[in-house]
Amino acid sequence: MGLEKRYCSICAWRGTCTKRFTVSTDSSGMVHCPDFTRDLSIKDSEIDEIEKKDKK
Repeated sequence: MGLEKRYCSICAWRGTCTKRFTVSTDSSGMVHCPDFTRDLSIKDSEIDEIEKKDKK
């Protein structure tokens, strides 16, 4: 069982978020935000592509 991926770019609130640049992140870029809610319209394969782009 893997960890849930948490990135601002896949959060349902990304368009109206006021915490985007103030939440803490870990070394892999995952956010530690109490308001994070995954956008269910984004599929896992799309998340993997976003993650690869962010690492480059």
